[in-house]
This record gives sequence, structure tokens and C-alpha cells, in this order.
Amino acid sequence: MTDADHVVLLDDEGRAIGTAPKSSVHGTDTALHLAFSCHVVNPDGLVLVTRRALDKQAWPGVWSNSFCGHPKPAEPVLAAVHRRAEFELGITLTDIELALPLFRYRATDANGIVEHEVCPVYTALTYDEPVLNPLEVVDARWVEPAELAASLQTTPWAFSPWLVLQAEQLHLFDTVAQRRRAS
Repeated sequence: MTDADHVVLLDDEGRAIGTAPKSSVHGTDTALHLAFSCHVVNPDGLVLVTRRALDKQAWPGVWSNSFCGHPKPAEPVLAAVHRRAEFELGITLTDIELALPLFRYRATDANGIVEHEVCPVYTALTYDEPVLNPLEVVDARWVEPAELAASLQTTPWAFSPWLVLQAEQLHLFDTVAQRRRAS
């Protein structure tokens, strides 16, 4: 197994304490580990939402933020953000901002798979149209931030729990609107 197949384990204070195979940290007994989420907007101020591939271990087929991932051991989180943007969506990012540095959550999906992550949340801009990696993403849409915010409030069960929580904690769509006005 290579470093690419490992994630960074964390203690309760969020400090790195080791690594573990990625396959071992997404089950019914999930250790706290490092991840990240990214919300991508285009120059028109639309936010990209994606639907997770149907064969994903956790939350298959669920609509979520633009993309998520795990830094490799010793990989800077920003490098991982760029790597996963290219891998999952075939896009290049600019104007990356750390929007929610201490986001943390634990959630269990319908199959009993647990996500337990310290997950810094980023926003970014792209001028690219996504080219979906079918191993990761089955569908993607550019949506108005206000429409997404309304959907998250009326049908939170249709989205990944981390997207719902991030939107609540970050006032994410206010941030997206501010970036839209600044461009």
C-alpha cells in the first residue's frame, strides 16, 4: 500500500497521530482523520454541486459540494485540493480561500458507514467546465447559490450531511454571493 492509500489520523484536538489505510477509516467504526471539502464557483457566481458516484462506499449517489478528499501523509492540504479538483472534475482552481478552517463532523449513512473527519472547507473559482471522473462523480450542475440554499433547507436528506452542516456553519452562500459581487 502506498501513501496515496493512507489518510492522516488525528487525536481529539486535531493533531496528527499517525496514518491508516483509507479503506480502514470509512466503515462502521471510523477513526477521526483529516479531510477537506471545496465549494467551486464559476465567474457567473454559480456554485458547482456534484452527485457522488453510485459505487462510492459512503453516501453513494448523494448530491454534495463540488468535491472532497483526503490529503496524503505529509501532503499540504492545498496541494490535495488542487490534486482532487483535477482528478475528480478535470478543473483548475484559482482564488482558493480557506472559509471554515475548523469544520468537524461525524455522520452515519443509511448503510452504517461513518464519516468522522476534521475537514477544512475551501471556496475556489474555476473558469473550466467539469469533465467528470465516473469513479467519483456521476453528475454535476452549476446552480444559483440561493436555489441551493433553499434546497438544503427544504430537502436536507437529499444532500450529504457535511454539505448541509457546512452551509449552516459557514453561511456559505453569503460568502459565495460576496465573491460574486467582488468579481
